[in-house]
Amino acid sequence: MSRRDRLKGLFTDTAQELAAANFEETSVRGAAGPVRTMALTLGRMEEESRAMEEALLSGEHIVELDPELIDSSFIRDRLGDEPLDLEDELVQSIAENGQEVPILVRRNPHHDGRYQIAYGHRRLQAVKLLGRKVQAVIRKLDDTDLVIAQGIENSARRNLSYIERAVFALNLELKKFDRPVIMKALSTDKTEMSKLISVAKAIPGDIIQAIGAAPGIGRRRWLALAQDWTDTTAGRLTKLIASSTFNAVESDRRFELVIAELSKKEEAKPQTTEYDWKPASGGKIAGRIKSSGTSYTIVLKTGDAPDFGTYLSSRLDELYEAYKAEKQKTGDTL
Repeated sequence: MSRRDRLKGLFTDTAQELAAANFEETSVRGAAGPVRTMALTLGRMEEESRAMEEALLSGEHIVELDPELIDSSFIRDRLGDEPLDLEDELVQSIAENGQEVPILVRRNPHHDGRYQIAYGHRRLQAVKLLGRKVQAVIRKLDDTDLVIAQGIENSARRNLSYIERAVFALNLELKKFDRPVIMKALSTDKTEMSKLISVAKAIPGDIIQAIGAAPGIGRRRWLALAQDWTDTTAGRLTKLIASSTFNAVESDRRFELVIAELSKKEEAKPQTTEYDWKPASGGKIAGRIKSSGTSYTIVLKTGDAPDFGTYLSSRLDELYEAYKAEKQKTGDTL
């Protein structure tokens, strides 16, 4: 078999395998979104495979690169990558059979001699772990090409969770990408894209980061949290997200703890009243009275304040007994 035919078959088979894997995972986990989204995802994977194949057959070469010279994308899409180890199936496959599918990179526009990955993050991780050079195709890609390729890879490997998709969409918008580009990168339509961005905007980034990817938490629950979010909500979570209990559990459970905390009824804060006092008959004294529901403070000032304060203090027992007698007379309980 010629190298040309081998490459053609390689990328055609890869697209089919990735599409099948994506469909199987979605079936097991349940529908993650509209049927249209899955169709767009599978269609884009086949499109990328054809583009890769055509590029290779038209003269682009597979080269070996030092993995340490390859940087991640300028757009963060995941809240935390799952690290590979030597027991991982992909790592073992590359160790035994070599890297059969190259990664896709571009020259890093900001650092001479370095590259930026568009596609093949897990393969790059695996090769790094094995201490090998990485097989790569170097292509001229602008920022739009890169994020679309990145979105395609996210559809092919472990699916982004709902909140990761939301953060990815918002990051793309903040980088001034047009809405059609964002929709293509996420394999989604205009309505769903707007919801994704609204969720990521409503919930503060530090809260999202603290919760993590939460792969088992879907669209409905994140939307509900975003819709109920207020300026005071985050303050109620400060102590929770800093606790060892919160940080010791996995991401889905952290989301549940946040919801449980926000479901608690806030303790009613005692109403505070504060006002000035002066004797009706006049005199060289004034006061500031403050009541907070659990305490009562009288501050006396001006000329007669020290003497009147001493007089009042010396009669506190007498006044309190008179207060109790009055309560008993009127039938109130103490």
